[in-house]
Amino acid sequence: MERLRIVFVGHVDHGKSTLLGRLYADTGSLPDGHLEKVHKLCEQRGKRFEYAFLFDAFLEEQEQGITIDTARTFFSWGNRQYQILDAPGHKEFLKNMITGAARAEAAVLIIDAAEGMQEQSRRHGYLLNLLGIRQVVVVVNKMDLAAYRPAVFHRLESDCRAFLKDIGISPLFVIPASARHGDNVAVRSAQMHWYPGPTLLESLEQLTKLPARSDLPLRFPVQDVYKFDERRIIAGRVEAGVLTVGDTLVFLPSDKSARVKSIEAFNAPLTATSVEAGRSTGFTVSEQLFIERGEVACLKRSAPKVCSRFRANLFWMGDKPLVMGRGYGLRVAANEVEMELDAVLCIIDASTLGRVEQRSRLEKNDVAEVIIKCRKQLPLDCFSDIEATGRLVIVDGFDIRGGGIVMEILPDDRESCCDGDGI
Repeated sequence: MERLRIVFVGHVDHGKSTLLGRLYADTGSLPDGHLEKVHKLCEQRGKRFEYAFLFDAFLEEQEQGITIDTARTFFSWGNRQYQILDAPGHKEFLKNMITGAARAEAAVLIIDAAEGMQEQSRRHGYLLNLLGIRQVVVVVNKMDLAAYRPAVFHRLESDCRAFLKDIGISPLFVIPASARHGDNVAVRSAQMHWYPGPTLLESLEQLTKLPARSDLPLRFPVQDVYKFDERRIIAGRVEAGVLTVGDTLVFLPSDKSARVKSIEAFNAPLTATSVEAGRSTGFTVSEQLFIERGEVACLKRSAPKVCSRFRANLFWMGDKPLVMGRGYGLRVAANEVEMELDAVLCIIDASTLGRVEQRSRLEKNDVAEVIIKCRKQLPLDCFSDIEATGRLVIVDGFDIRGGGIVMEILPDDRESCCDGDGI
C-alpha cells in the first residue's frame, strides 16, 4: 500500500491537533475505545472534551494547551496509508516543527478564521518552501467563529494565496472548515454550501506521491564500511539515481574510483544487479579502496561540486546567536565537517519577506542568506538540483541548532558578496 507523509503546521492555537483529532474520529481511524477513554479522562479532570486531546498525549500539553512534540500517527483511507505529522506551532518549538517537516511530501497549513495569518503562520509557510515542500493545502479553520460567512473566507484565501505565491508556493486547495464541528473535514459542511471545493479528506486523496528520484544523477552517501570474510561492503542509501553493477564510481571528496563488483543484501535469496533511489543497500568494488563515512559515491559524468565555500539560505534555532569566526559542525547527508559563518548577506523577516537591518550574527529564529566556509572540502549540490546533498544542518556542541539549503557553490577564492537574488 502506498504511503504518503503529510505534516500539519500553523500558528499556535489555530487548531491543528483538533483538526487531526476530528479527521481520525470521522474516518473511524482511532483505536477501539480510544475516543471513549479520552472522554472519560476529561470528565475525571473536570475538563471539556477537545479532539486535540486525542493527539496531545502528554499531560503537560493538556495543561498548557499547546503541542510540544511532533506526533506521528497513521491512518488508511482508500488505497493509501497516510503518515500524519502533527507539528508544534508555538515559537519555542520551531525546531520540532522543522524536524517533523523535513521528510514530509506534502503539508497542511492551518489558519484561524478569526485571527488570520499570524507570524508563525507565515514563518511556517516560508520554512515549508525552504524545505522543498511544494504540495500545500490550506485550511481556514474555526469558520464557526466567523458565522460561516463567505466574505471572511474569501478575504483570508486571497491573503494566504498572495503570501504563498511570493515565496514560491501555489496551494492546491484553500478549504473553509470547522474542526470542532466537523465542517469540511471528512464530511461536507451544510453550513458552507457556498464552497464548491473538496473537504480536507478529499484534498488529501488528490495529493501525489513524490517520485523516488531515480531519474536524477547517482548520489550514494556512504554511511559505513563493513568487512565480511574477504569482502568490504560499502553501506548506505541511494538518495538519487540508480546504483548498478558494472558502474564506475567516483568517491568524493577523496576522488578515488572503482567499479561496482556486486550488490549485497543480508539473508536474501537473490542477488540484485541494481538498486534505485530510496533504498538502503551495500555493495563491493573491484579495488581495495579505503573509503570513509561521509564520502559520496557518484558517476564521474554527473558528479556534485567539491567545495569549501557556498551560499545558503539558513534558519537559526539556537538560544545563542550564530556568530562569525566561531567553529560549528556542518552535516550534509552522512558527511560532517567543521564550518564557520563567513558572511551574512541579508537577514529576512519571514513574515513579510522584507530585508531587516544588516547584522554580522544570526539570532534565534532568524532566516538569512549567508556564506558558509568549511575547514575541509565536501561534495555538494544546489538544493534545487538534488535535495539530499543540498540540504544541511548546523550543530553546536551536540545539538542541531540550524538548517538550510545550498543555493550556490562558490570558488574557494571568491570574495564574499551579495548578488541580490537571494531569498
